[in-house]
Amino acid sequence: MKKVLITGGNGYIGSHLVKVLCDDYCDAYEVTATDLNDNYIDNRAKHVICDIMKDAYSGNLYDKMNNPDICIYLAWQDGFNHNADSHMENLHLHFQFIKNLVDSGVKHLVVAGSFREYGRFAGMASEDIDEPAENFYVLAKKTLRRAIEIYIQDKDVCFQWIRPFTVYGDDQLNNSIMSKILMWEKEGKESFPFTEGNEEYDYIEVDELAHQIVAIASQTDIQGAINCCSGKPTKLKDKILEFIENNDLKIKPDFGKFKSRSYDSAVIYGNREKLNKILGE
Repeated sequence: MKKVLITGGNGYIGSHLVKVLCDDYCDAYEVTATDLNDNYIDNRAKHVICDIMKDAYSGNLYDKMNNPDICIYLAWQDGFNHNADSHMENLHLHFQFIKNLVDSGVKHLVVAGSFREYGRFAGMASEDIDEPAENFYVLAKKTLRRAIEIYIQDKDVCFQWIRPFTVYGDDQLNNSIMSKILMWEKEGKESFPFTEGNEEYDYIEVDELAHQIVAIASQTDIQGAINCCSGKPTKLKDKILEFIENNDLKIKPDFGKFKSRSYDSAVIYGNREKLNKILGE
């Protein structure tokens, strides 16, 4: 049985990943989850409450994290604020935490990037596309990936850089537009302003994403950047209307009130070639 560490284990994706591991892979993995608190971490996992930014240089970090074989690194702050200073301020600490674990014996890293790395690219995005960073979030992610690649180039470490696309589901925990719609509905709002909603994104349900991450971490043949996605584009407008209908909400979107962000692609969805090989599809 391998030991797996989930950083950001109390977050939206992390908490679902921990539960999926405990539900469906308990014979294969001993799960440790770490975060600032453990409100949403499944009790079947080992909980380690800590600030990984402050513990990045800790001499006993590996032992504190239960001597993991695999680290699935999901920890990040201000993911929805793409130009927050924290992305650059914390960059060296993210790297140091991972370096500390590698130096102590971790041989397998699965680190979360983002489909936002593809920038304004339009169409089906394959992992080899390299677009310039247009905000601090993407710049920090791309720099972290390259720093890890340089550090482990002469080490026996499997490194997988996963790029989740637009995640949805269990929207009470998510910080997406869907969770905000639920909040506005509870507040009694009749409508909310939005963009035209014509952007087309690749939507992946959070538990399906968790299964994809486990599948990626369960093999070492396919490394490097790997898309986590459905492989299909859907209009944001259609997804919002579907969500409102499925949840029997009264609130209505007022499309066209805001402009879309300048750095968002009009249509983007993931190439699943690597993922399909991993999943055997």
